[in-house]
Amino acid sequence: MIVKKILKVLGILLLILLFLVLILVIIVHINAKKNRPVMNETAAKGLELVKKDFTVTKLDAGDYTDMKFYGFMKFHVDQYRVEELGNLSVMTADMGFMQMCSFLITPYEKNLPVCTLDYMYILGSRKSYTEFYDLAADTGSGEYRGVQDMLKKMTSRFADLEESKTEPHWYDTYLSVFMHKKLKRADDARNQEMFCDALRTYLEAAKAADLSSPEEQARQVENTQSYCDGLIEKGGVSTDLFKRVLGEDKAHEFFDRVFFGTELYRS
Repeated sequence: MIVKKILKVLGILLLILLFLVLILVIIVHINAKKNRPVMNETAAKGLELVKKDFTVTKLDAGDYTDMKFYGFMKFHVDQYRVEELGNLSVMTADMGFMQMCSFLITPYEKNLPVCTLDYMYILGSRKSYTEFYDLAADTGSGEYRGVQDMLKKMTSRFADLEESKTEPHWYDTYLSVFMHKKLKRADDARNQEMFCDALRTYLEAAKAADLSSPEEQARQVENTQSYCDGLIEKGGVSTDLFKRVLGEDKAHEFFDRVFFGTELYRS
């Protein structure tokens, strides 16, 4: 009798658990369905802005174009060569509960910071990381400081948005201009405005900047390669995932050949 009662209670608990899981799956599905169009539109607008100012050629990312991890994490990567600027990688990710657009410009042909825009859509919340890494050949030049001033002025236009706390990382030393913001779905228009404003400001600076000499380009490639090597050796949030799933060698190849594109510019 007691055993039957226990089994009955366990059965009820199991049904409740299954019901809660079903509700969770539905919530994730509904949010993902709402987030995907916003993510894709943001990536498309970014590419549009680059094409407006520069000649862009799509490259073949090979096996790294579409990657699927753990059965539910889907990554799509498009790689481009931006004439008189450098490498552009646009990565969108769909992980069910989270969608992400990662827009990365590595400027080997001009003395500029690396531009990385990571915009995450987590159910109804948003985390938007706008970061400019000082990997240029000459970060002390007047031209470079002028670019930094333009970018800092741009960040001030979004000072009213809530800051998103981040854990300290070894590569923070390269960050002189950045925004880490926390928003909600209701702020999607402002969030996209921030993405486009940051990218537009960067591209304006890129258009005005002089082309780097072959020696300067070589230094920028080496600085970027050193940074990529550091990500593999010391780790990073997304780097650790790629290393775990692809293996260290393949993750390194993905970074060098596609994501940062150092191989394209190594003489």
